[in-house]
Amino acid sequence: MIETSEKYFAQARQVIAGGVNSPVRAWQAVGGDPLFVSEARGSKIYDAAGREYIDFVLSWGPMILGHAHPDVIDSICRTARKGTSFGAPTEAETQIAQLIGSAIPSMELIRMTSSGTEATMTAIRLARGYTGRNMIVKFDGCYHGHADSLLVQAGSGVATLGIPGSPGVPDCLAELTVSLPYNDTDTVNSAIGRYGSQVAAIIVEPVAGNMGVVGPEDGFLATLRELTAKHGIVLIFDEVITGFRFAFGGYQDINGIKPDLTCLGKIIGGGLPVGALGGKKEIMAALAPAGDVYQAGTLSGNPLAVNAGLATLQLLQKKAASYAQLDLQAQHLCREIEKLFFAKSIPVCINRFHSMFTIFFQAGPVKNYRDAKKSDTDLFARFFHGMIKEGIWLAPSQFEAIFISFAHTDADIARTLEACAAALNNL
Repeated sequence: MIETSEKYFAQARQVIAGGVNSPVRAWQAVGGDPLFVSEARGSKIYDAAGREYIDFVLSWGPMILGHAHPDVIDSICRTARKGTSFGAPTEAETQIAQLIGSAIPSMELIRMTSSGTEATMTAIRLARGYTGRNMIVKFDGCYHGHADSLLVQAGSGVATLGIPGSPGVPDCLAELTVSLPYNDTDTVNSAIGRYGSQVAAIIVEPVAGNMGVVGPEDGFLATLRELTAKHGIVLIFDEVITGFRFAFGGYQDINGIKPDLTCLGKIIGGGLPVGALGGKKEIMAALAPAGDVYQAGTLSGNPLAVNAGLATLQLLQKKAASYAQLDLQAQHLCREIEKLFFAKSIPVCINRFHSMFTIFFQAGPVKNYRDAKKSDTDLFARFFHGMIKEGIWLAPSQFEAIFISFAHTDADIARTLEACAAALNNL
């Protein structure tokens, strides 16, 4: 297994920058060479040597139905036989927009893109064009893709690699981005009091998933909504991770706070590259060709991703009542993992929000990026390798989420707890 992956990684480094096409896949935060994957089915993923793992990464969130769901694969195959890209409108694009809009009513008009990064990048440009302002506000540890304006105090891969931002981002763009502590309403009030008339948008993960899972404290999102409405600022919810993860709709449909624009990705593509933004008609109407704010994409709304997404969302719509069971399954897993840590006197803070959670290697609480960075990343790395050895596939970073899918069984959960006990024994 290891020899096979070492060989593949050595070959990859000869032709792919860093040997991977997304940085966190390189395992730099945990050490060792990454395992290469050959296939996945249901709750399981298989490395290049054929070894089976219970998968809690789920392609970083999209595979809420599990891998290779027969209905989704069938939809992809039927679509591919008709052609993979037309560069012209299709009926399926309208159908998925109608389904998304019915599930998330604040998305009155929708524009499909090919990635979550494209969706957030377009949302920022749209907010600037609509308001005539240039500044944006984001939050430390919230990751909104790798667009220049948003790669300031980002979490996830940037935190994993220990990079404070990124070379290549011009100072003049960084100066237009104000990054504030997540869950700190006093600082938000102060910043908007100072810059409010210059701010085009506030963008936020309503439940952060890229500094590890960190939920909003009471009143935080409500404060953002009140301030943006008062100062004519566009409020953007980045629901690339949370959209359709907790319920059939967005997190906004659980907490009742409606943003002006919403960005989606991951789940709505059924595992294929996809993104979407949508919101108030008067704002979305500023996008070309109806308005002057330009956005385009050769593969935006491509038939493969759209039909895979349609099949996924239609299945989730039928499973809407089952989200509660997914929540209970995650609750049970977290509670039992916590008991195992306590039995070994290992400090732990598990932040869970419905079916996604993070095991922080510290006593906690973890309410923001500053708190998250106190975690013992060396101990996490040892735990990660212990779990891999026991056949459990986790994200190779302390600052990522663990996801549960509808394909995970009670037997998977029991096996995961056995693996956790073994990994902790070896720490």
